Amino acid sequence: MDVDCERCQCHSEAKRTAILYTLLSQNLTHSCSGCSPAHQRCLCHQRRTVCLRTPHVTCQAASNVLVKTISFMKNLPSFHLLPREDQLLLLDSCWVPLFLLGLVQEMVTFEVMETPAPSMLKKILLDGQSKGQEPERTQPTLAAVQRLQCCLNTFWSLDLSPKEYAYLKGAILFNPDVPGLRASLYIESLQREAQRALQEVLQPPHPEDQGRFARILLIASTLKSIPPALITDLFFRPVIGNADIVELIAEMLYEITGGQLAPVARVAC
Repeated sequence: MDVDCERCQCHSEAKRTAILYTLLSQNLTHSCSGCSPAHQRCLCHQRRTVCLRTPHVTCQAASNVLVKTISFMKNLPSFHLLPREDQLLLLDSCWVPLFLLGLVQEMVTFEVMETPAPSMLKKILLDGQSKGQEPERTQPTLAAVQRLQCCLNTFWSLDLSPKEYAYLKGAILFNPDVPGLRASLYIESLQREAQRALQEVLQPPHPEDQGRFARILLIASTLKSIPPALITDLFFRPVIGNADIVELIAEMLYEITGGQLAPVARVAC
């Protein structure tokens, strides 16, 4: 999707002198007072919101990946030896990078399209009515989605094997730096074990590439920078509505039987 400003309306809008437009533009002017001159000239890239082009297909694929992600954790005996509180903390901290690894491993691709933004006049007129009601759902921006796709493309280029994916997921899941862990020392030993196993499985097929292990860990760290809200709004909000995604995942983790996803499968995209 092209992100240039060939059809940008920012310049033409700035030239309007209508009294109504001037009044309605005051909030926009105040919010952009700290922006750089370039951003003041054109905010299209930051404002442009997107949604999935084929939500039914992509949401179903994302739900399948999420089921497999939770099943991965569920089938790790070392994970279930941890206190329940630590399991939930790790789940909350690591579900996004683990899910993204699953997208890469399952070769899930997706396209987005622009969503029509409500006019400034509509926002002003409905502002009084919206007080006391649930806030409108946020929409992902094009810039955020492109950054996500860039991270996924970088991982695809690594061409990891199933074993490499498994050990990398373990290294990400067992993160001793998550605040509030009771068994952080044990979790740190699990992370070292997963990293050692990953390094060992990398050596035979890539003996000439001594930096592959460090490169994989470095690229994996970029997945942790993807906001959970972006993943939720893009892939799961059409399915779960306003439900808390982490609470649903916790239910999946402790209530799945036979590999079936009860909470998400009931809702169609």
